[in-house]
Amino acid sequence: MIHTDIPAIRDQFPIFAWHRQENLPFVYLDNAATTLKPTPVIEAMHDYYSNYSSNIHRGLYPIAVRASKAYEDARVKVQQFFGAAHPEEIVFTQGTTAGINLVAAAFAGGLLQPGDEILLSPMEHHANLVPWQQISAHHNLRLRFLPMDAAGNLQLDQLDTLADFPIKLIAIVHISNTLGHINDLETIIAWAKQRNIRVLVDAAQSAALYPMDVQQLGMDFLVCSGHKMYGPTGIGVLYGKKELLEQMPPYQSGGDMIKKVGLYSSTFADIPHKFEAGTPPIAAAIGLGAALDFLQTLNRPQWLTHLDQLTDYTIRQLREIPGLKIMGEAQKRSHIISFTLQDIHPHDIATFLAQEGIAIRAGHHCTQPLMQHFDTGASARASLSIYNTQEDIDALIQALHHIQSFFNS
Repeated sequence: MIHTDIPAIRDQFPIFAWHRQENLPFVYLDNAATTLKPTPVIEAMHDYYSNYSSNIHRGLYPIAVRASKAYEDARVKVQQFFGAAHPEEIVFTQGTTAGINLVAAAFAGGLLQPGDEILLSPMEHHANLVPWQQISAHHNLRLRFLPMDAAGNLQLDQLDTLADFPIKLIAIVHISNTLGHINDLETIIAWAKQRNIRVLVDAAQSAALYPMDVQQLGMDFLVCSGHKMYGPTGIGVLYGKKELLEQMPPYQSGGDMIKKVGLYSSTFADIPHKFEAGTPPIAAAIGLGAALDFLQTLNRPQWLTHLDQLTDYTIRQLREIPGLKIMGEAQKRSHIISFTLQDIHPHDIATFLAQEGIAIRAGHHCTQPLMQHFDTGASARASLSIYNTQEDIDALIQALHHIQSFFNS
């Protein structure tokens, strides 16, 4: 079945029905933080816990065999979703943050040499900045940053000025979780490949909207989180090229990541199990597989067009509010919009909106260096998704006018 209209999509998310039943207003515009969960995801996880809850890769009894198959089937779904060459190139993690930490420890910490450099951008989420700071301090690596213009766009025409530096890895966000800017991965990856530089892409904000063929684009690593893809929390994906994952040492040690253990030494399992120590997030992986199945039922071109049009409408309406300033001017943007309103603190904006049943995010969005670039400490952020409507935006705009009137009076 192909869903081609927004009401049909909203019907797949029981949280909307619950709020209607309780007669509570509910406008959800915090999708960059986490997306809502559709019925198929909830049912898949409920089915696991109700009917075949067991550990995997160990038991030979029927429900254990079923659980192991469901877990590995989810891995194949992720492989196909991202166009990876092999299922073993997909490592299940706790989320984007865990995936980046794994690459930082096992690739940068395990394979790079003192004096090697890692290239980042000033717009990175703290999850794609702090791990590199930590690993660089421990292994005598150096961080370098792409230049960014006043509007928040990366100045990729300046890449060649970095050509003579010993850069071994570029770790770059695809879509800024604060600005909504879409970075030009094709240009960055092509430049890196000419110089044998590895590339990690933080796809936390883009994986559900703009699925990428990792082989076609040529990145070496990709990380994302299930809960931003209509899946459960506690599950993420690390894609890594097979030859790199095989070279990298284990990140964590314990059960299920070994071949043989003696008192003084051990040998490790093949990838991806080498990087999945202990009992993995079985139910969450199954839920993520269901989320990817759900995404395949959607008419992607139609709802992406809807989202683009709704984003344009939102920006036009926000610009009509006196004293409201949208953060950044994107050359190419997604559906994340950060803004400030006069001298009203973003936390006050978010609190007032919450009283109207409108959910947005306020704060530095884990991008404090980016906030410093724009000479502010915080912003309000509205982020749209496939179930949002023009009525949602109208409610937001009306509430912002009320907030402005309240503070001005």
